[in-house]
Amino acid sequence: MSQVASAGVVREKPRVNRWLVLALGLAAQTASCTFLYGLPFLVPAMRATAGLTLAQAGTVVAAPSAGLLLTLIVWGAAADRYGERLIMALGLGASGLLLVFAALGTHSVGLLFGVFLAAGACSASVNAASGRVVMGWFSASERGVAMGIRQTAQPLGVGVAALGLPPLAEHWGFRAAMLLPAVLAVVVAALVVWLVVDPPRPVGPGAGPGAGSGEKPPSPYRKPALWRLHGASALLVVPQFAVSAFAPVYLVSVQHWGVLAAGWFLAVVQVLGALGRLASGYWSDRVGSRLRPMRQLAVASAAAMLLVALGDATWPWLAALALALAAVITVSDNGLGFTASAELAGVAWSGRAMGAQNTAQNLASALTPPVLGLVIGDSRYALAFCVAAIFPALAITLVPTRAEHLGS
Repeated sequence: MSQVASAGVVREKPRVNRWLVLALGLAAQTASCTFLYGLPFLVPAMRATAGLTLAQAGTVVAAPSAGLLLTLIVWGAAADRYGERLIMALGLGASGLLLVFAALGTHSVGLLFGVFLAAGACSASVNAASGRVVMGWFSASERGVAMGIRQTAQPLGVGVAALGLPPLAEHWGFRAAMLLPAVLAVVVAALVVWLVVDPPRPVGPGAGPGAGSGEKPPSPYRKPALWRLHGASALLVVPQFAVSAFAPVYLVSVQHWGVLAAGWFLAVVQVLGALGRLASGYWSDRVGSRLRPMRQLAVASAAAMLLVALGDATWPWLAALALALAAVITVSDNGLGFTASAELAGVAWSGRAMGAQNTAQNLASALTPPVLGLVIGDSRYALAFCVAAIFPALAITLVPTRAEHLGS
């Protein structure tokens, strides 16, 4: 058996298939994303079946994200204390059961909002817990790729939702369609209980909660590194959601693409974006740094958004090419920031750090579309893309690259 040395104490690692654990972490995150990002696909069926107005449907669709934001840090702290398997299975299973309740029977708009809010709050457990379990079973030289694989859960979840939810809703209604993410969540939660093994935790003085006897280590938030990292990651989310929110309407209304062509274009760049996350993870493993590649990607992100603006003002082919580049570059740093948060925080605080990282990113993603929508107005896309380029430019100086070397 292999061994882990930490806090001056050695604890043996049990034999475990870490790639199976990674696959289950990916499956758990994918099931969560199928629900969180799949509801918009059900808006037409929701309005037709339940007679909701567009405003009511939009409010219901926003409920899971609101619930997620409220509980990310709490679930991260729970994972730090009680272990990854329990927290991941508990939250995901509860979310699935709530969705089963939403699918069975007729509910008022208020009750549906409350159920989706609670389901989103429960599904937040997966974000930190699945990240912690991957961090625990993979060494520092492998975590970039491992976390890159885990980060592909979002495009996978969107793909499952896009392929599965609309046809189910068309034939059996939106409530029956909700059984897809519900069943996925319950089944994956059961597999997590059965097959996931929590990684060994350091024991002895300073090991922290859930790691055996010992005094809780001081908060890593007493130093500025994590605060700077969360801020930089939030800034880097802005161009990502500028592209994802406005690329479809821009291609159709400004570049005069067909809806089907724009859909295929965006599907392809989603796949390329997932590959970009893997490539950046591999890059960070090879150079032994998460934050240096992250800062270089911030430079590339700012340049890509300016190139989109230039294409809008000049040649349509340049705008399309720049959008494709931006769609890949702007998502490639996500896994790096997430991994760096856990590594800078240390074992005892990594769940909370990943929860805080995700909270900052989700707040930025929620604010980006309405703010840039005001900038765009009727047709000011070039201006909006220039504004979006400001945020990664600010992130360049905020990324705490020296923290990795100084251990701060």
